Formats: sequence, C-alpha cells, structure tokens
Amino acid sequence: MERFTRSFTQQEPIPEAGIEAAMAVLRHGRLHRYNVAPGEVAETALLEEEFAAFTGAKYCLAVASGGYALGCALRALEVQPGDPVLTNAFTLAPVPGAIAAVGAVPHFVEVTEDLVIDLDDLEAKAEATGAKVLMLSHMRGHLCDMDRLMEICRTRGIAVVEDCAHTMGAAWRGVPSGRHGVVGCYSTQTYKHINSGEGGLLVTDDEDLAARAILLSGSYMLYTRHRAAPSAEVFERVKYVTPNVSGRMDNLRAAILRPQLADFAAQRERWNALYRAVEAGLAGTPGLRIVPRPPEESYVGSSIQFLLPDWNGEAVREVLDRCANRGVELKWFGAEEPLAFTSRYDHWRYAPQQRLPQTDRVLAGLLDMRLPLTFTEEDCTLIARIIRAEVSTVWQARAVA
Repeated sequence: MERFTRSFTQQEPIPEAGIEAAMAVLRHGRLHRYNVAPGEVAETALLEEEFAAFTGAKYCLAVASGGYALGCALRALEVQPGDPVLTNAFTLAPVPGAIAAVGAVPHFVEVTEDLVIDLDDLEAKAEATGAKVLMLSHMRGHLCDMDRLMEICRTRGIAVVEDCAHTMGAAWRGVPSGRHGVVGCYSTQTYKHINSGEGGLLVTDDEDLAARAILLSGSYMLYTRHRAAPSAEVFERVKYVTPNVSGRMDNLRAAILRPQLADFAAQRERWNALYRAVEAGLAGTPGLRIVPRPPEESYVGSSIQFLLPDWNGEAVREVLDRCANRGVELKWFGAEEPLAFTSRYDHWRYAPQQRLPQTDRVLAGLLDMRLPLTFTEEDCTLIARIIRAEVSTVWQARAVA
C-alpha cells in the first residue's frame, strides 16, 4: 500500500538573497523601521514601495500581521463599537476577531458550494443589518464574482475590506485581489505566499485612509520616512486625532520578504502545477466534488479543497483517519470542536449566534489540504491516488450499507 512520508507543514528555505539581506540588517543592528542611517532607505519602506507596485496600489503599509492589517483597516475606516460588519461565514478566526477587537459586531453571510460568499444572502444581510462595511474573506484562495459583489456594495454605500491572506497574486478579470475594495489586507505568516513567520501588508488608493493607517501602526511623527505614502499635507489633517495602535513591521522581516516578492511569478506557477496535479488525480472520484475555478479567476493554488457532499460525520472522519494512516494530512471544517487553525463560525461565541443552514451543509463535508512548495508534482499525484482510494473505499462501503 502506498504511503506519503513528507511534511505538510515544511516550507521552503528562505532564498539566499533573503538570508543575505537579513544578515546585513543583523550586522548593522537597525531592525526598527525608523532607525536608519543618513541617506539610508529602510528595508520596510522599500518593501512597501515594491508591494504597492506589485498590486498597482498608490499606498502600502507593512505591519506586524495580517490580522493587524484587518483591524487597522477597520480603525482607519472609523468603524465604531456596536457597528455591524458583514463577513463570510466561511473564514478563519482572525477575520471576525478583527471585527470584535474594534468593538464592532460580526454578521455572517452564507457560503456557496464553490466556497465563496453567497451574493444573494449578502444582499439580504446588507438590507437587514444596515451594515456599511463588508470584510470580504477570499477564504482558501477562492474569488467570488467580484463585479457583482462590488455592484451590490456600491449601490448600498458599503465599503469593502478585502482579506487577501490566501489570494496574494490572484486576480478577477485581471484586477489583482485586494484592488476591488477600498482596502486590501495580506498576510506574510509562514503558511502564506511569502513567508516572514509573521507579518502583513495593507494597500489602498485612499490617501486619508492610508495616512490614518500609517499613524495607527505607530509611525509617531516619522511618517515622512514612508515612500508608498500620501504627502505630508494629508497627515496634517489627521495626525492629532488618530491614535497610535502600534503594529509595525521591522526591517528584518522586510529584508526576508523582498526577494520572495521578486520571485513570486515563478512561485505562483509552481503552486498551480501542484494544484493541477491533485485536481487531475481526484477528478471523477465517486462521492467527491472538486471546487470549480471560474474562467474569470486567476488563482494561486497553495492549498486545495474538496467536498464530500451530504456525507455523515462518521464517514468523513473515517476518510480523515484512513488518509492520515497513509501520511496524508487533511483538515475538516465540519468538526464539532475547533482544532489548530481550523474553526468555524459557530465556534466564535463572542459573535451573535446565527443559523446558517447552507453554510452548515457545505462545511460538514469540506476537506482542505496544504500544498507546500517542498512537494513535487509526483508527490501530489501520489497524494491524489491515496485520497481517491480511501474516499472510494468509504463511498463503496456506504453504498453497500
């Protein structure tokens, strides 16, 4: 019986250019982004400039984490305690956590079988709550119909904050993820598309919002040292009324990230080759539904999801156990208790409890798997064979029963 023996959590090494840049920062000791020598431009300021160009945004801010970027965006939008904020029911805990952290109230929107926000339910929830902010999570790298979503939000005066933790480098009809809404927020945590252990980035074209975000992040009065930032005159309008909620990125992490960003196009192709290998291997498996990718979407396949629609929990757990026994690590969003990074909307009891039957049905059969770049296409073909065999075995047993 075939068995997979590699780690699903082992990332590639930091590229040599990143290691060399990090060593240079360590040798001069100026890790703080505002601690620069005369004539020196901080690594963090350069990263912001390069990431703004990468996304096509006017302004960029590097921060301590993707979750901080989300909370900073809400504060910069002046979301107030008690305000309703819409978000996907299918997301990860930092998204509703960012909403709750500013005292706002998360209101969850149903998810479809394609793992994107249900736009009909979004319309209904927008009307019911009167929310003026949507924190849209492109969960696990899946983009909804962004044209229709933005039309829904524009007609109702809803500001869209895009959580792009899983869609850095993705696009809808050629528009980069994070560039449809008023703010795009990204993560550089270890399991994301560029890796600094922890870190985040925020982009926007709104000069007042950018200035507030920079001040919020803890710039003090050193905002002129930012390069992908508004003019000093914009900061004059807001500097006395914007609190410091420190969450800066440091020069060491920025130094590690810049070479990875430069290599991103090649990395995206490698991820998508791994994704396609698993997708091809699972195609046609009885009882298993692959999530389709719409032609308007350009994706980055650093993870893959599939559904066991309407399977009972016992059968799903059997698939998980059988795959784990053969070295394949799958995560299940239908588990009753949260586990590691995986949780679901009804686990977040700081948010008002809602009944979301469509989401419940989807999550009950949803399995998820990382595709680190330490894997090869041959690895992914083997993984797909194992999953296919174990799903088929359990499916056949259910049919006989």
